[in-house]
Amino acid sequence: MKLSPEKSVSLFFCIAAGVVLACAFDKTGAGFAAWFAPGLLLVGICRVSGRTAFLFGLLAGFVHYLLLLYWLVPTMHRYGPMSVWLSFFALLLLAFYLALYTGVFAWAVTLVPVRPVFLVVWVPVCWVALEYAKTFLFTGFPWGLAGYSQYRYPVLIQSADLFGVYGVSFFVCAVSAGLFLFFMHLFHGRWQNRLVGQGAAVAGLLITAGLFFANGGYGMFRLSEQDAAGKPSSQLRVSVIQANIEQSLKWDDAYVEAILDKYIRLSLSAAEKQPDLVVWPETAVPFYFFNDAKRTRRVLDMAERMKKPLLAGAPAYERREDSGGLDLFNSAYLIDHRGRVKGRYDKVHLVPFGEYVPLKKWLPFVGKIVPETGDFSSGRPGRLLSAGNADMGVQICYEIIFPHLSAAMVRAGADILVNITNDAWFGNTSAPFQHFSMAVFRAVENRRPVVRAANTGISGFIDPAGRIRASSAVFQTTSLTRDVAPAEGKVGFYTRYPHLLPGFCSAAALVFLLAGLRKGLRTRRAS
Repeated sequence: MKLSPEKSVSLFFCIAAGVVLACAFDKTGAGFAAWFAPGLLLVGICRVSGRTAFLFGLLAGFVHYLLLLYWLVPTMHRYGPMSVWLSFFALLLLAFYLALYTGVFAWAVTLVPVRPVFLVVWVPVCWVALEYAKTFLFTGFPWGLAGYSQYRYPVLIQSADLFGVYGVSFFVCAVSAGLFLFFMHLFHGRWQNRLVGQGAAVAGLLITAGLFFANGGYGMFRLSEQDAAGKPSSQLRVSVIQANIEQSLKWDDAYVEAILDKYIRLSLSAAEKQPDLVVWPETAVPFYFFNDAKRTRRVLDMAERMKKPLLAGAPAYERREDSGGLDLFNSAYLIDHRGRVKGRYDKVHLVPFGEYVPLKKWLPFVGKIVPETGDFSSGRPGRLLSAGNADMGVQICYEIIFPHLSAAMVRAGADILVNITNDAWFGNTSAPFQHFSMAVFRAVENRRPVVRAANTGISGFIDPAGRIRASSAVFQTTSLTRDVAPAEGKVGFYTRYPHLLPGFCSAAALVFLLAGLRKGLRTRRAS
């Protein structure tokens, strides 16, 4: 099919939107690119029908997610039973699914016949509603939300304590829509047969400037407020251990002793800095705790030898009383300074096709991408672990990408958020940086410090304002020690109402879409 020159230009802008948005999440730190991506997509769909807008949006999203999630191919090929071509096909399927949200966004913004100036509100409302849907549908995959692209700009993300990462996504999309109006006026462009006049362009610029002023002003106020608060009354000194264990060796029984030796050596060295807590990453203990008595004893004895509490990631199991079968868990054990287990947190939100197979009863032919990890069960939500003067909300790996899970931990009484993870799967790609950026937002949203221990990086410490106080390089063997201040029980607005803004955007989008569909149906009947 031959495309008209006009549609060819539209396709170019849609593809450019996908590429530019992907650049905002690259490890180069070009987060400002996100301010232009939605606007480029608007240029691409400004003069097409709703059906064509959906297809163009689907293309933009497909390009974006292919570039954003490219690291899935080497991950699935190297550590899963999948060929390169099958891994690439799986990436195509996931990118297509996620691109459907972008396609629906493009369709939605063209369906409702708003005046150009109202795009500054309508665009972010639709975008946030679909990000919220992406967080929950089919177990949820809120990876690469627009707001995360801003994690390197502390001043611009402080409003996350009011509306979460969704609020920052709203800000990014509103700014992009305002810039779109200005440039469309400069080039005498139209939005759905409406000329973008001078008034709309001026209004777009004023709204954009107002958003920057309000968001930036609030950010500077909150940062200065925290800096003026001075030294907190109590602090917890924490050491995180990044042993940098190669994933292909991690579950090889021949290397277990060497892995334990490395963790013990790094921990004893860190203990010289007198930490109140030592943290090991997810599944740092590469065997089922208590199943191997001798090796378990080595870990317990090390905590007693350090005379420091240890939080260590390890798989766990429980025997069912009714059937005698086993429930397996991806867990974190808290071991006190006397070598006694004082508590255990079991991962609640598991990785589909990585830690379990959804609908396994009906899909017996589908296996896990990474078979070595076991078929885990979900733990009990809201379980805190206490170390010294702090109640810790532990988030294992994938859980940190879900804003409402961290908020629930803080509402339950968590003073500190601890994220333990194993990002060795991702290699030297953008994925560890993308994953780390989400931990920054959990700190700001809940005004809690985040301690992060990763097997191969990025490990680090994030203060309640989202500032990265210390971090490790990827694939570096190291330990980091820093004082963190447990929060004093105050729960902020977002933590109390994490679903307020995205829920409002979802309801508003649904109402206006239904109105747009009804009006379109009446028009077709009349014609």
